[in-house]
Amino acid sequence: MSQEPNVGLNRAKPYQLALFPLNNGATNVYFVLVLGYVLNFGSGVLGMAAVFVSVLITGMRVCDAITDPIIGALIDKTNGRFGKFRPFMVLGNLIMAGSILMLYILTPFIPESMMWLRYLAFIALYFVWVIGYTFQTSCTRSGQTVLTNDPKQRPMFTLFNTVGSLVGMGAMQVLAPVVGKAQGGYNTAGFFATLAPVGIVVSLALTALAVVGIWEKDQPKYFGVGGQQEKVKASEYVQIIRANRPMQRLMVAGAGCKLALAIATHTAVLCMLYGCMMGNYDGLYLPMMVIGYACSAPFFALTIRTSQKKGQKASLVRYVSVALICYVAVLALLLLWRQGDPAWNLSILGGSGLSLNLYTILFILFFGVGYGAYYSTADMPIPMVADCADYETYRSGKYIPGIMGTLFSLVDKLVSSLASLVVTIAVGFIGLSSIPDQYSPYVPGMNVVVIVLFCVIPMLAWAATLIAMKGYTLTGERMKTIQAVNAARKEAVAGGMSLERAMAEITDDTVKSA
Repeated sequence: MSQEPNVGLNRAKPYQLALFPLNNGATNVYFVLVLGYVLNFGSGVLGMAAVFVSVLITGMRVCDAITDPIIGALIDKTNGRFGKFRPFMVLGNLIMAGSILMLYILTPFIPESMMWLRYLAFIALYFVWVIGYTFQTSCTRSGQTVLTNDPKQRPMFTLFNTVGSLVGMGAMQVLAPVVGKAQGGYNTAGFFATLAPVGIVVSLALTALAVVGIWEKDQPKYFGVGGQQEKVKASEYVQIIRANRPMQRLMVAGAGCKLALAIATHTAVLCMLYGCMMGNYDGLYLPMMVIGYACSAPFFALTIRTSQKKGQKASLVRYVSVALICYVAVLALLLLWRQGDPAWNLSILGGSGLSLNLYTILFILFFGVGYGAYYSTADMPIPMVADCADYETYRSGKYIPGIMGTLFSLVDKLVSSLASLVVTIAVGFIGLSSIPDQYSPYVPGMNVVVIVLFCVIPMLAWAATLIAMKGYTLTGERMKTIQAVNAARKEAVAGGMSLERAMAEITDDTVKSA
């Protein structure tokens, strides 16, 4: 008699599901603090060429191609008194805190006459920050493998991950315009000296809660099939990733989702849209951000329901498609914009209170639904990394969550830094030598730049995501079978069977017929 392949699952407690994803919230504080404003800091505060800063940020990924796999291998080989993941979470956050304090607070004191030292300090401190960022972000991806492997629970990780992200990222997005207004804009030393310590405190607090969330699960009995750390040679990693086709496709999809989010929400893009084009950054930025977050709430419920019923692939494809369709309408509205014409400009809050026109209502409708759909899917590839890691255990018997996490972290950082380079190149086309802030004047051609960055590039990224997902084989039903096979092999190994024999004798067919 056939049995439902849903046995031997490792389930997380509710508080663990809620707390561990705060690790992503902790790193997303730095996503806003660094990747959102480092261009403003480098060009506006230190006086460095904006092109140099953006090229440096992107070029640093060459170093990541070497350091990320090394860090992933370190995570895979670690199994000490404090577990596999907790040491890297704490150490990574402390490294980021120290490097950002020195970068944002100390480097402006270097005299302009020693510009070479400013460049050198910027490069060194940014590189140190990248190492810390890799340490901690890798644990968000790889730590899921020990937290839970229940196909019903893993989609919940996306919800809690986004809540944690909102606590970190949302707090910085709300505070930044307030601090910026008080300090005279985003291109001032006071802005960074004020915002950086606040962000560091928030990130440290979220990290501490995340450590509590994974504490009980960060032990060898949850590591792979054999209940112990498998030794994997460095030379084997390339072969493993080459054979793991789902991971390859997920990296493309993850890059698409991340690129869409990183560019469409880039500080410079929003400054140009709400400030330079629409002429009211202070009256539009926060209301539109609140509208976007509010619209994302029902989509999170929908993505979880779809993921639990049909798998995470089906959910990702469905709601990325919704975002793509809605942004066709957003694109059309931005094409209709006319400078200085109230009928074709966004208007929410006027001098006498609420001030809405038809253009604004339509923009809120399509932007809200589109933003809600893509924001709810932006982090969905993260729990899917755990599926790919479990598939690797099923395929080869190797438990290597570290290398899986760092591969995805590499994609995350590559795309995030690429966003800054794309923005810099785009504003350069309209003759700007520095990154615009909320008080910069409109210049001809800025509307075209906004249309490309806010709509066209994200739409192309979503299209790439949909194409990549067509060949992604880890559907909901497939993952149930994989988890059942892994559980049966683990039980057999615990009973004295060799891993090689368990891999050979326990297959999909034997589990389904048991």
